[in-house]
Amino acid sequence: MDSRRPPLAPAYRSLPEYVRHWAETTPDRRAFTFVDHPAPHSRGVHRTLTWRRLDVRVRAVAARLAEEAEPGARVALLCPQSTEYVTAFLAALAAGLVAVPLYPPGLPGHGDRLSAVLADARPTVVVTTSQVIDQVRDACAHTPVRIVAVDQVPDAAAGDRRPVEPDDAVIAYLQYTSGSTRTPAGVEISHANVVANARQALAAYRADAHPVTCVGWLPLYHDMGLVLSVAAPVVRGLLSVLMDPVAFLHEPVRWLRLLAAHPRALSAAPNFAYDYCVSAVTDAQKADLRLDGVAALINGSEPVRPGTAERFHAAFAGQGLAPDTHCPSYGLAEATVFVSAARPGMPLSRFALDRDALATGKALPARPDDPRAVLLAGCGTPAGQRIRIADPVSHAALSEGEVGEICVQGPNVGRGYWRQDEPTRRVFGTTLGDIPGGWLRTGDLGTVLDGQLIVTGRLKDLIVVDGRNHYPQDVEATAQDAHPAVRRDRLAAFGVPGDSGERVVVVAEHVRTTSLAEIDVPALVRAVRAAVSARNGLRLADLVVVPPGAVPRTSSGKVSRTLTRRQYLEGAYAVESAG
Repeated sequence: MDSRRPPLAPAYRSLPEYVRHWAETTPDRRAFTFVDHPAPHSRGVHRTLTWRRLDVRVRAVAARLAEEAEPGARVALLCPQSTEYVTAFLAALAAGLVAVPLYPPGLPGHGDRLSAVLADARPTVVVTTSQVIDQVRDACAHTPVRIVAVDQVPDAAAGDRRPVEPDDAVIAYLQYTSGSTRTPAGVEISHANVVANARQALAAYRADAHPVTCVGWLPLYHDMGLVLSVAAPVVRGLLSVLMDPVAFLHEPVRWLRLLAAHPRALSAAPNFAYDYCVSAVTDAQKADLRLDGVAALINGSEPVRPGTAERFHAAFAGQGLAPDTHCPSYGLAEATVFVSAARPGMPLSRFALDRDALATGKALPARPDDPRAVLLAGCGTPAGQRIRIADPVSHAALSEGEVGEICVQGPNVGRGYWRQDEPTRRVFGTTLGDIPGGWLRTGDLGTVLDGQLIVTGRLKDLIVVDGRNHYPQDVEATAQDAHPAVRRDRLAAFGVPGDSGERVVVVAEHVRTTSLAEIDVPALVRAVRAAVSARNGLRLADLVVVPPGAVPRTSSGKVSRTLTRRQYLEGAYAVESAG
């Protein structure tokens, strides 16, 4: 029975070794299920691999890849979300190759990034599926790579092949950053890194001691999707249920139905997804949902807003969703993914901080009802790694309550950036005062209060006006709360040069339910300007209202402030409505 807890596996050094273990000890248990939604409003077609079947497919594809490339060569994964993606990833590792998790050509808005990553990684082999092989051939027409369709490799190729037993310090895969603040860079994740991070995540979300089902729609080329939907289930022998991100975006109730259908479901999503469910799931769709069996809902990948968690749980309390399932979390690709998390079963930690003090680098408490207070969620504590807050310039360790750069040390921290020695030294080997060892500089700002990590913003995104620091996500939260026509979590605040210092600009999408012509834009601009002035103490130099989808996002779905700023300065929004 799949509801029983799988026995603990020995401590293997690579994910393919865990696959072989589960295939030998629990061969008929379900390993991965992909739920396809081929038609609008489809309830889904389930396709499942048992551990025995997964092992056969991994060994077969690994043997095929080993014929095409030498150990250490890169294998680019250009597969759609599917069990074939899982198979291809694990097979590359089993063959002693370096996987490069990517996506098929044609992902809207990400063609240039795909080209840049392929040029940087220089893969020998591209793995895809029959469904998109023609698109892949066209995209790679001028690149000297061999193309393998994973679903065309016969089972017979598996033979009696066993996974390569790698040095666990060897690179398993390159996790390319989303490019939200710079050109994508490949983080070198070793076999030891990914196994350690999977174990850390399992412990943090209490999935090491209690059976759970991992349910996910996050793309598998994204660090959080890859670790929580592939690595962690493989290490613990858990069932992982996958769906396509597009299927979620078309009808978010599909995700909630999968949560309801599986015992003790563990899932992850960025902050916007929870607000999206609140706005898009209808009362009729809620009627047959029971969410009382959900074990944990991870909120990560972008700033966690306490109000979002409260709205989500209020919206689905009638379906039995417990309020203590929400787990604000923090992570980044350079640390494989997981760094810190609030634990399931604990109440949401809200922190009301004084805005003026925060601008000077101090986290001082404020009254939650103070309109100028900044409300932030606690992201819990790390598991199996260390966190320190450091001065971004001197690298001196700071005390609790002081805001600085979040630094991380642990077995999950990646080896460095692929073919980038200077950034690797600068980011991965920092010394913090007299604290021994090299530390990862995350580039994120935060503090520790009551033992909990609080993420306050991104160092490179800070807006500095008259010598005071302002966090763009804080300005964005004010703007989206100021008028109902501003689309939530689809806006970017940033600074641009002015005659007398930095000027503050907001580019905001309007909601999908109305057209720009139907919006009283001057009234919207006045409302946002007044709110930003009163709450943030800032004069908004410009507010640009754009159609849905006009604010650029990274491949992981985050708003790209850097690209939005660049497009604004280039005049890309000049024809839109500006305040």
